[in-house]
Parts: sequence; structure tokens; C-alpha cells
Amino acid sequence: MKFKLLFSFLLAGGMTLSAQQGYKDGIEYFRADQPEEAEMILTKTLNDASTDKAASLYYLGQIALQKGNTAEATKDFNEGLQANPQYGYNHVGLGMVALKAGDKKLAGDEFKAAREADKKDAAMLVDIARAYYNADPVAYAKEIEKYIEDAKKVSKKNPEPSIYILEADMLAPTDPGAAAGYYEMAQQADPNTNYPEAYVKYARTYFSVNPQFAIDKLKALLEKQPNSALAQRELAEKYYDSNRLTLAAEQYGKYIANPNHFKKDEIRYVALLCFGEKFQESFDLAEKILKEDPNNIYMQRMQFLDMAKMEKYPEAKQYAEKFFSNPTANKDSYVASDYTTYGTVLQELGQDTLGAAQYETAVQLNPGKTELLKDLSSAYTKAKMYDKAAEAQQRFVDSGDAVVNDYFMLARRYQNAAATATDSIAKLAAVDNALKNIDYVLERVPDNATIALTKARILFVKNNNAPDQATVDAFLAALAILDKDPANKEKRKNDYTNAYNQIANFYLNQGDKENAKLYFTKFLEVDPTNEPLRQYIENMK
Repeated sequence: MKFKLLFSFLLAGGMTLSAQQGYKDGIEYFRADQPEEAEMILTKTLNDASTDKAASLYYLGQIALQKGNTAEATKDFNEGLQANPQYGYNHVGLGMVALKAGDKKLAGDEFKAAREADKKDAAMLVDIARAYYNADPVAYAKEIEKYIEDAKKVSKKNPEPSIYILEADMLAPTDPGAAAGYYEMAQQADPNTNYPEAYVKYARTYFSVNPQFAIDKLKALLEKQPNSALAQRELAEKYYDSNRLTLAAEQYGKYIANPNHFKKDEIRYVALLCFGEKFQESFDLAEKILKEDPNNIYMQRMQFLDMAKMEKYPEAKQYAEKFFSNPTANKDSYVASDYTTYGTVLQELGQDTLGAAQYETAVQLNPGKTELLKDLSSAYTKAKMYDKAAEAQQRFVDSGDAVVNDYFMLARRYQNAAATATDSIAKLAAVDNALKNIDYVLERVPDNATIALTKARILFVKNNNAPDQATVDAFLAALAILDKDPANKEKRKNDYTNAYNQIANFYLNQGDKENAKLYFTKFLEVDPTNEPLRQYIENMK
């Protein structure tokens, strides 16, 4: 049984952290435009002995400023200056606050104070240029250009990589190709890979143009920094974004093994393990997450799906019940595939009617997804609710999304409804609909034996499960198609024997023993070991 798997991910907080990397990972994440992740690391490591507190506070202040919290940002920058008055970057931070308040003069004074701390720090000059750019790239175009040029002069012998990164960032929204070129220049100017964001931003900017180039760039970064959580995570994300889910799962596995991974990424990894058919591993990791977060509805979903995928249906039912009774759930917590999967589990356990009810819920939840009507029709069929199965398939066909095979399936659904009808009027209506749809299909696919045989069987039902001339004609038309391939006598033996038997019985009922014997003999030729039939034919003499 195949299940339709939905990947729903919760970006929950939390992370594990290696003391070896510490606050520097937070800086890398910030410079790679991931402030949420950066804040987690920088906050967690702020008071570690190995942390450069002034540097951490500078980046925490910028994160606060991005959130619009100028008071918190000002506090962080001032505390950074108290921690190390010579670390001029916190003056740059205070200049950012001033620019946000529209005080250009105060901002200039803070930037001047920053430069006095280290006049040859090209990276600081770039940060000042970036401060102006973030405040207003048009109003401060001259200031931006001036500080970029100053940074180039200061680092003339050894170009400062962050210059190219800022220039690329400025180009990226309108000219990703040119931006990618500048990111590559930053990479060339940074042989020690102190600016991994040059690779990460290249990959993000160029991904929409050429996903493979973007992925190759991240792989190059990983060769230089094989233990970089940022590089591992970005490569896994790009595999995921390019729908290369098997590779994404493999790369996430490497990333999750890194002590600097974020716990929120474990949730996506659980789903990818399931996609990669590592169901038990997916289940076990979900179990680990649930021990820390018992009501995590996404992990409850994955455990339910993992059990369903492993065809452990009693367990799948147990975990589904837990999932559907989650105390934190609301009306938006469940999606259509949750109910269709549960419906399949119930039907596998023999609870066909209850299973069909789950498919009904799925359709109600997502009425615009017309494909669900076909699933509902199949569920009704399994539950022997043939009238409803035909009705659901008809609704799908009426939606306008049907192809020829859907009309064929509709004919079969009406055939079942007719065969089980207890009311003669309802039976005739179902037969008429079945014939109308099978004729529609035959007009478009005239040489398909299965379709032709289906018409014959519908006519058989119409005549109260006895062959008439119309049934015989339909069987003969189907046999003509089957005869085009001599191998069908073996491959489709049952189709031949059924057709010959019905035709022979028709002639027998008509008193035409000669033709009856002819078709019984054809039946025996296909099924030569059928001794009762052989004796019957001999007795016909």
C-alpha cells in the first residue's frame, strides 16, 4: 500500500553547541544573513571564557536593531565598548542606531570614533559603508562609495574580501549574475576561508539561475571547511530546495552529526529519513525529540507515518490516535494526507467503512484538491460502498481535471454499482452511465482489449448476468484485439477462457449446439488440461 507523505516542518528553537567553535559560528551565521541562528549561538556563548564579548555584543546589537529594538541594540553596543573600549566596531553599531534615528551628524561622530580605534581596519570601513547602505542606499550613496574606496585603499596589497561581499550584496537583488562574480572575487581574496558567507551567498544568489553551480560552490566550501556546520547545513538545504531529497537526507545526516547543529533541523531530518525509507531511524529520532517535547505534533505525525510505511498497521493506528488527540492541535494542525493515510491504515486492518470516513474528512478539509475524490472513490470501493464510489468518481470527472483513464475508472465504478444494485431502476441508470463512459473511452482508445472486455462485462451485468447478442458482439470485438498478439493466448489466458465460455453459453442457450461446441473447443485449446470441459465437449457429440 502506498501512502502520500506530506512534509510539514516546525522551525522550533534550540541547538547543540561545540565549545570548539563557540561564538565565531554565531558571527558566521549572522554574516550569512541568518540572524535567528546567530542570536541563538551568540546568546548561548556570551559568557564563555573563550568568547570575545565585545565582538559578540556587536553582532547581538545588530540583530536587535534588525528587529527594530533600538534600546536593546544601544545597550548591547555600549556593553561591548565597556568590555573592550578598543574594539571600535561597537562605535559602528552606535552609528547604525543614530542613522536609524535620522541623526547623520551623531552617526558620523561614532564612525569617526570607530576609525580612531584602528585606522587600517578595512573590514571596519566596509561595515560603515554597509551601515549607510542599510539605512538608505540612495540618500547615502556618496558615503557608501567613499567608505568602499577607503577600504580598497587600506587593503590595496591584500584586498579585503568583505568589500566584494558588500558590492555583491548591493547587486544581488537586480543582477544575480554580476553579484555571483563579486562573491567569487571575495572567495579568491580569502584563501583561509574566513568569510564562508561568500560561498553561501553565492549559492543563494545563483541557485535560481543554475542550481548545480550553487551546489558545487557549497561543496567547494565544505572541502575547505569539512567541519563547518554552516556549510553542511547550506548544502543540505540546497539539495532539499532542488528536490534531490535522497542527497538532502544524506547531507542532513552529516550535518546532524555535527555538534553545532540546530535542533530545529532534526525535525526536517526525521521527514527526510522517512522519505529515504529509513523508517525506523526516522521513528527513533522522532522519539528522541518527543522526549524533550512530548506534544510535538509534527513528530507525532512522523511516528504515525513511519509505522504506516513499515506496514505495522496496529502500531500505526495507535500512533495515529495519539496524533489526532494532541492537546496543542487546532483546526489548522491536520492536513488531508493525515486522514487519507489513517484511512488506508484502517482499511488495512479490515475497518473499511471507518477508513472511508477518513477519506471523506480529507475531501471536506481540502475540497479544492479534486484528486482526493479519486482516492475517496477507491476507499468506497474497498468498503463495498459502490454507489458512493461511483458518485465520488463522477464528481472528479465533472471537475474538469479528468483524463481518459479516469472515464474508464468511472465506467468500472458504475459497473460495480449496477452489479450490486437491488433496485431495478437504479441498476439500469448505473448500467447506462457505465456504457456511456466506456463508449467514450473506446472512441479514444479503440484497440485496447481491457477496455473492450470491460464493455462486454457491463453488458453481461445489464442482461442479469447472462450473455445476449450485444454481450457476444462485445466479447468478439475484444477477442479480435487480443488475437493481434499471439502471445496473449498465454499471457491473457483468463480473458480468453472467460470470453469463449460466455459466447459458447449464449449459443447453447439459443439451441445452437454447433456454435456452442465451436467456442467450447476454442476454450479447451487455450486450457487443454481442463478435463471436465473436454468430457463435456465429447458428450455434446
